[in-house]
Amino acid sequence: MIKVNFSNSKIEKEIKEFDKEKIKKVDEMIRNKTGQGSDFLGWLDWPVNYDENEYNKMKEVAKKLRQEIEVLLVIGIGGSYLGARAADEMIRGLYPNDKVELIYIGNTMSSTYIDQVVNYVKDKEFGIVNVSKSGTTTEPGISFRVFEKLLVETKSKEIAKKRIVAVTDKAKGALKELATAEGYETFTIPDDIGGRFSVFTPVGVFPLLVAGIDTDALFAGSKQAYEDLKDINNQAYQYAVARYILNTKKGFKAETLVSYELQMQMFSEWWKQLFGESEGKDGKGLFPTSCVFSTDLHSLGQFIQEGTKNILFETIIDVKHPTKDINVPENKENLDGLNYLTKNSFHKINQTALQGVIDAHANDGQVPNIVLEFETMDAKMFGYAIYWFMLAVAMSGYLLGINPFNQPGVEIYKNNMFKLLKKPGY
Repeated sequence: MIKVNFSNSKIEKEIKEFDKEKIKKVDEMIRNKTGQGSDFLGWLDWPVNYDENEYNKMKEVAKKLRQEIEVLLVIGIGGSYLGARAADEMIRGLYPNDKVELIYIGNTMSSTYIDQVVNYVKDKEFGIVNVSKSGTTTEPGISFRVFEKLLVETKSKEIAKKRIVAVTDKAKGALKELATAEGYETFTIPDDIGGRFSVFTPVGVFPLLVAGIDTDALFAGSKQAYEDLKDINNQAYQYAVARYILNTKKGFKAETLVSYELQMQMFSEWWKQLFGESEGKDGKGLFPTSCVFSTDLHSLGQFIQEGTKNILFETIIDVKHPTKDINVPENKENLDGLNYLTKNSFHKINQTALQGVIDAHANDGQVPNIVLEFETMDAKMFGYAIYWFMLAVAMSGYLLGINPFNQPGVEIYKNNMFKLLKKPGY
């Protein structure tokens, strides 16, 4: 479901000649779980060994909740919300007509944003899913306090008990204790799956069920990827190898993930966390950035075309079949001179722009381009893509000689913030 085209990468020869034994060795580290951080490889077999009983229970709870609410507040930060939001927007688009709207909070401490959400939902029927392994993370923790209080005050404690769901540790932690004490439904974050790899666990699946998304299709896509990528010659590994060559052999410092669909913007944000947190350590790794074309061609296109070279390369997501398409209407006066486009759909014009930009950037601009062809933007494609990229980042991290599954640097800012806020013990 993902086809990789390296014809404009400038390194086709190097990819073909890359040490196959090295790929095989890393693949064995992944499959046999012998590399650094292997205790967080639970996602590897998740498409075929997820907890079906818990999944069915999530379906039941989500169905009841859908009947009662207009808005679901998804509380979480980083991997606790990015995967769900990426799936929601990629699959439903930016203006879905489903009865339940998802709003994401706990990913910011902006007072203005929180206050605006309070005013937006206070007169609506809303529910909450709080996603946190510990329940003590600052951003989601303080947001949950605000909206739990609001739900109790505007409805009742009894209604709040039915409309608040916790996705958290199976047995311990502040959120688990609170949920047990208050009688909130809980679902489990697996111990061996880190946040940025957790989108097809209850972390992502429960809010998507409430949104009415076909999560069975999502699992079907991830299972297909699980089967397709068992061969060490798979294209996810080739993508990882290409990135490694461009970074360590050719000197590139950044990779820009480019999509031509606005509904893929949050998918790019999920991708940035996946690769940024997994690779950015020990002074290594590519800096992950993203663009949406043609929008960003009118702001960053000039730099990519003619700016400093050997800084970034582009990875293009080329969606072959859009969710919807629309034709350009004819205008009798033709004052804008655009009647020549009336025989084309918007998607065809978008695809033509994609081809023209690759030619301009790769050939005239000498910016390496890797193209990833996505068939669609549906739930099955999403499930396939997330597994594909997660396997790619595992290969990529181990090629760099680092642990792809930890994120020690994230704790530094937290400790500094706690000291400034005079948190007890800091």
